[in-house]
Amino acid sequence: MTKQDYPAIIVVEGASDKALLTSFLNAEIVITNGSDVPRETIDYLKEAKKTRDIVVLTDPDSPGKRIRDVLDQEIPGLLHAFVPKEKCIKRHKVGIAESSPADVLEALSHLVPASKEATPNHFVYADLFELGLIGQEDSAALRDRICHRYHLGMCNGKTLLRRLNALGITKEQLQEAIYG
Repeated sequence: MTKQDYPAIIVVEGASDKALLTSFLNAEIVITNGSDVPRETIDYLKEAKKTRDIVVLTDPDSPGKRIRDVLDQEIPGLLHAFVPKEKCIKRHKVGIAESSPADVLEALSHLVPASKEATPNHFVYADLFELGLIGQEDSAALRDRICHRYHLGMCNGKTLLRRLNALGITKEQLQEAIYG
């Protein structure tokens, strides 16, 4: 199997994640070694961000979210890739290392910016409520469907709002995804 070149730095949680990615990608992979990201790693990524894109690809769980949050707070302009949780489960373990190369490549083809400046079309909480994405009995299931459609990872209402705005998705596009 020929390895595919990937120009961005990819941040993962552990050695098993790196082993999976290096089996099919030629890319620089940085390991955080868990949710307490070392200062040296943050400093290296800050410096590297000056010349290269950085993609965060962490496990779809609480520690993975914590790593994303820490890195977003420290390093502006990161990109995020999300492999759906149901595609990251093997032998009762959840993680990127348990996913397939095809699922990782799919995630890497749908990158989500950490944030984006507000635009005239940006969403507010009232929009999410009006569309049934928060505050309704079936809101969680509807959010899951939208997150899967747009490759956003797991989202509560606040996270969904931030990621929809980061992608620049319009209200019309979201209505089409919900009702269409």
